[in-house]
This record gives sequence, structure tokens and C-alpha cells, in this order.
Amino acid sequence: MKKPGGGGAGKTGGGRALHARVKKSGKIKESSRRWLERHINDPYVHRAKAEGYRSRAAYKLIEIDAKHRLLKPGMRVIDLGAAPGGWCQVAAARVSSKEDAPTVVGIDYLEMDPVPAAAILQMDFLEADAPAKLIETLGGEPDVVLSDMAAPTTGHRRTDHLRTMHLCEVAADFAVQVLKPGGHFLAKTFQGGTEGGLLDLLKKNFRSVHHVKPPASRDESVELYILAKEFRGRAAAGENAEPTP
Repeated sequence: MKKPGGGGAGKTGGGRALHARVKKSGKIKESSRRWLERHINDPYVHRAKAEGYRSRAAYKLIEIDAKHRLLKPGMRVIDLGAAPGGWCQVAAARVSSKEDAPTVVGIDYLEMDPVPAAAILQMDFLEADAPAKLIETLGGEPDVVLSDMAAPTTGHRRTDHLRTMHLCEVAADFAVQVLKPGGHFLAKTFQGGTEGGLLDLLKKNFRSVHHVKPPASRDESVELYILAKEFRGRAAAGENAEPTP
């Protein structure tokens, strides 16, 4: 017989954690059962609950920022596709955003709970007036534009891929239009999926562009992030633009 408190599911230190399994059932698809089993055994999920983050995705931004130092006190930040709010939480803490004058603004068409020291807009970023509303709410040009947007899945992998890549391209175009000189852009993309046109846009407008895959992004996932640092400014962007026929 084990001593009381001698071990159990969820234990993360001093011993091997037990692996919880979800019983097979005709009521759920096998793929859904595997996802649920992976989710409940994910150490980032447990850590997020323990540390008060809205989702495990918060650690993707934490890990990227720890390596690339994007977020600094006093910066203004826009977070596209903010729900459920994990990236807003991280950004607000790292730029020292204030409750009475937030310097982090998130936007998502999904309803989400308020995030301390961040302003949240519930609207579709693809709406025509969304960019202006973001800048108005932020009170000025952002230093950083973040995007963890992904299109709702249809079950057709190629279609899902193209739809999410479109969101990445729209986010990049927005960043080029609104960022302060020297600002940064970070967005979700997919392995092998960053189109040449998007890379060309970013390379013309930022001093460095590369892909990153933080440890919190699951190994089996095709998810990547594209990081563009040090925006050259819109004057430089105009110099790089193709001449109008």
C-alpha cells in the first residue's frame, strides 16, 4: 500500500507523473479522445492553471520574449486574435501596463473575460473599421503587434492552412501600416506555409525576419511563428515600394 500523498496524477517534481488515460467510447471520435488525453496530461496546461494564465499559449509568448526581448516597460502593444487572453496577460505584465491607462489592446470576435491592465475589443479584426478602432483605443502607434490568430478549422487541412495564412498576411500588412519605427511583429504561421509575398513584404520593412518555434509549441504541430524585428518605418517602406505604372 502506498503512503498517503506518495504520488498521483499531476505530480511534476520528485517523481514520475502518472499518465491519465481517456477511456475509448463510441460517443467521441478517436481523434477527439487522443486530443483530450494529450491535453489533460500536458504540463503546460497544468502550469497555466497553477500560475493563473488563461491558456498554455501564454508560455509561447513568454518563451519567445525571453529569447528575443520584444516586450519592455512603457511599450504599446496590440494583440490580434486575443481570446482567451493569455498573450494579453503576458504583454500587460511585461510592458507594465496600467489599469487606468492600459497600453495593451486585444481584439477578438469571441467574447472573453476582462484582462487586468488591458483593453479588449470584441469585434472581428477583418472588419473595415477595426484597425482605426485599435489605434484609437491604444492612444497611439504600437511598438509591438502580436497575432496568434488562426482560422476556425473546417477539417480540410489545405483549406485551414490557406485561411490561417491569409490572417497572417492581413496582420503583417496592418503591422506595416501602424508600427512605430523600430517596432516588432510576431505572428502565427505554419511550417512550409509562409508565402513568398509575405516574406518579401517583411524583409523590405524590417531589419531581421526569421521563424521561431518555442518549446511550448508541441513537437507534432506544424505551427511556427514568424518574427520580424526593427521596423524600418513608413518612409523606408515607401522607398521600397514598387513604382505605380
